[in-house]
Amino acid sequence: MSIFKWVAAFVFAVAATAAAQRSAATLDRRIVPTSGKSPELKVPGWTKSTIADGAQLVVSEKHNLPLVSFRVNLIGGSDQFEPSDKSGLANLVGEMLTEGTTHRTGDQIANGFQLLGTDLSVSIAGETSVLQFQVTRDKLVPAIDVLSDVLLNPTFPAAALERLRTEAVVELVQNRDRTDAIASMVYPKLLYTTKHPYGRMTTEASLHAITRADVVAFHKALFQPGRAIITVVGDVKADEVKAAVEKSFAGWARGGSIPTFDYPAVPAAKPRAIYLVDKPEAAQSTFMLGSIGPTRATPDYYALRVMNEMLGVLFQSRLNRNIREQKGYSYGVFSNFAFGRGPGPFMATGDIVTAKSDSALIEFMKELSDIRGPRPPTDDELAQAKAGLVQSLPASFASVSGVNRSIASIYTQGLPEDFYQQFAREVNAVTRDDVVRVARKYIDPNNLTILIVGDRAKIEGPLAATKIAPITVLDVNGDPVGTKITP
Repeated sequence: MSIFKWVAAFVFAVAATAAAQRSAATLDRRIVPTSGKSPELKVPGWTKSTIADGAQLVVSEKHNLPLVSFRVNLIGGSDQFEPSDKSGLANLVGEMLTEGTTHRTGDQIANGFQLLGTDLSVSIAGETSVLQFQVTRDKLVPAIDVLSDVLLNPTFPAAALERLRTEAVVELVQNRDRTDAIASMVYPKLLYTTKHPYGRMTTEASLHAITRADVVAFHKALFQPGRAIITVVGDVKADEVKAAVEKSFAGWARGGSIPTFDYPAVPAAKPRAIYLVDKPEAAQSTFMLGSIGPTRATPDYYALRVMNEMLGVLFQSRLNRNIREQKGYSYGVFSNFAFGRGPGPFMATGDIVTAKSDSALIEFMKELSDIRGPRPPTDDELAQAKAGLVQSLPASFASVSGVNRSIASIYTQGLPEDFYQQFAREVNAVTRDDVVRVARKYIDPNNLTILIVGDRAKIEGPLAATKIAPITVLDVNGDPVGTKITP
């Protein structure tokens, strides 16, 4: 920088600082600033077509920046195609896709995306699977070529399987040092049992049972064009994208269909119980309280979203305001309904100061009971919950990747194509009576599964003294140890 530019920058900085000081001196901090204009939801349009191999192609043109978001979305995942005794297979397949193809080594795949200024993200979840990248417009076609090679022609090298398996086992062992990781592994098993896909747990045994043949079979079963929706958003033209996609995916043989999602029946509701996993010397206790909730298709979806917003999503939600802000027992507490194609779980959760584990449990129970009617939502709570949902939605469409993710969710979740246009109307139609009704329907304090992972020596006695529920001690795999303690 020249001396003249430096002096100009310095003068500008001094002037800006002086202006800020003058503004601060005249600012009355007792006056709450008025809210700005609410963000406006602008849902872009898109075109939908079918390419030669049977996959669906959705393109939304957005020409303000020379960027493109590209996703291959597959309806289906580990819940449909992973054997019950080989949990962890789906994750290994996702990691191995980029380990080499019949045309490229793993290093060539990584270098290829790096030279194109992007990287490839692969995710195989329970009910959906995604391969995606974001790239500048001029690099789109070569990036599609590399992605299609990864998807169609993986070689799944045996050496890579052994390396990734070892890493997965090490990660599993490391996670047993964290209370939150232990809780995340054990809680689904408690709710659903391992007979249901939602309740399966990855273990060392399940990882060691996986063979290369399992990896190949999983890939063949899941990655079929009949269950694929390719979504493209950005500075493109729909006809040009279709031509490029059909050329790159020309070798994708027709086949596959949308899974039926015929899940087994979930276990019947059980009386309230506390399950305690001992983690000696843990600095905190991880809490998970909940039960099996509804599917995404429930007509109560919007009322549940509003209710949960005020219960445990907003910073000033009831759970967080009580347990974090007022009591100081936690850095953060929240709740969630995991809406899936099957009945996903409802859960209230947070990491709690060890010495306040019993007190926090009492407050959890209080808030989960009060939302059902003893302390119905106020007008302010209802308004804030609705505003939190409606006003946050435009941010989902602020970038090409956000637009792509939002459009893709319509097709992967089986939603109506005008879902986002009707969202605000449906949310704003929710009443206080609706909130109490769905809370009573889906949150039953008498049938809660309560999992607490922490230092047993310090928290078991105080928890038993609350007389909230009998306590069963579990190991880190969620299996009972010792005897049940009845308060």
